[in-house]
Amino acid sequence: MTTSPKRFPLPLAEVMTRRQRKAPVLDKASRASPAGAPPAAMTRGTAPANQGNGKPTANGSASAATHNSLRAASTPLAGASARPGGAHAPHSVVPKGLARPASAPHAQPASHIAKGAPRPAAKVSGAGVAQKGSAPGAKSAVRSAMPGKVSTGGTARVGTSTLGSLPDGIGLTSDRVRARMAERVAASGVKHPGVLAALATVPRHGFVDAALANQAYEDAALPIGHGQTISKPSVVGRMIELLLGGGRPLEKVLEIGTGCGYQAAVLSCVARDVYSIERVRPLHERAKANLRPLRVPNIRLHYGDGRLGLPAVAPFDGIVIAAAGLEIPDALIDQLAVGARLIAPVGGEQQILTLIERIGARQWRETQLDRVLFVPLKSGII
Repeated sequence: MTTSPKRFPLPLAEVMTRRQRKAPVLDKASRASPAGAPPAAMTRGTAPANQGNGKPTANGSASAATHNSLRAASTPLAGASARPGGAHAPHSVVPKGLARPASAPHAQPASHIAKGAPRPAAKVSGAGVAQKGSAPGAKSAVRSAMPGKVSTGGTARVGTSTLGSLPDGIGLTSDRVRARMAERVAASGVKHPGVLAALATVPRHGFVDAALANQAYEDAALPIGHGQTISKPSVVGRMIELLLGGGRPLEKVLEIGTGCGYQAAVLSCVARDVYSIERVRPLHERAKANLRPLRVPNIRLHYGDGRLGLPAVAPFDGIVIAAAGLEIPDALIDQLAVGARLIAPVGGEQQILTLIERIGARQWRETQLDRVLFVPLKSGII
C-alpha cells in the first residue's frame, strides 16, 4: 500500500526554492553531496555527511545504497548554492579521488584552502572546488624566496636589495655595493687602481655600529664612539693614493690613530706590513675585534701614544696620521725613510691636508693640498 508523500506536496523545485528563501541553512540531508565532498559555498563546518543512514534525501526517497554504491546525484539542484536567486553558479560534485571523503578527520572546506591565494586556472571535469596543494604550494614558494609581503592577489613584493642580489652576496655583503662606493670615490678624484680595488674589497659596514650600517657605503664620516670617527672613503682613498704617488714600494707603513681599523684594513691591501697605533684602549680592542673575522695577516696593532711613533720598527716607507695637530710631531718626521712620504691634516679649525716628503737625511719638502676636517691629535693614552 502506497501513500502520497506528505513532506513534499509541491513539486521539488518549488519546495527547495521556498526553503532557501525562508532559512539560509540547509538541512543535514542536503548539506553534503552524495559523493561525500562538502561544496565550498554550502559548508559552514567540517561535520561529516550522513551517508547510508536511511534518512530521506532531497528527492524524498530513503537511501538504500551502501557506502560502496554511492553515486553522484542526478538531480540538477544537488550541491546548489544556498544563496537565493542564483547569485552564484551552482557547484558541481567533485568525483571520487579528487577530494577526501567528508568523514576524513582532516577534510576542510575549499573556502579555507588558502586565504588570499588565487584559485588555479586549470579546469577539471566536474570539479568546482580549488585543488588542494596548488595554492598552498605557490604560497610556500613565495616564502622560500626572500622575505617580502604577499598581496591579496598572491604577488610577492620583494625589496630592491633582493632584486639586485648577486651570487657573491646580498645587500651590504654584495661586492657590487662596495664597487659602487669605489666608483663614487673615483668620481671624487682618486684614480689609483690599487686604491680603488682595496676600497672595493674591504667591507666597511663591518667597522661601524649596526645602527649605521645602512650608511656605511656613503661617502661620509661616521661616529665610532669616544669622540672619534671613521673617515670618509674618499679621504681614505686620497691619503693612500698620495702615499703611493712617490713611486716607492710600501714595505712598512705606520698609521697613527687606528680607530675602528678600517683604514688599516685598506692599507693592508697595498702595503706589505701595516703598523697602527691607537691611544684609546676601547677603540684598540674594537679594532682587533673588527679585523679578526677578516683574518688579515699583515696588520699589527699597538696600544700607545701615536705622537711618539714606533722607533723600534722605523724607518717607514709611509706614514698616515688620521688626526689633526697644530704641527706634525718631529718624532714621526724622523721615522720617515729617505724618499718616503707622510700624509697628515694640519691645523685647528681650518685644517689642510699636508704632504711631507723626505728628500735627504736632513731635508724635507712640504706641500699643502686639500681642506679637510679631522678630530684633534692628542698625546697620552686613555
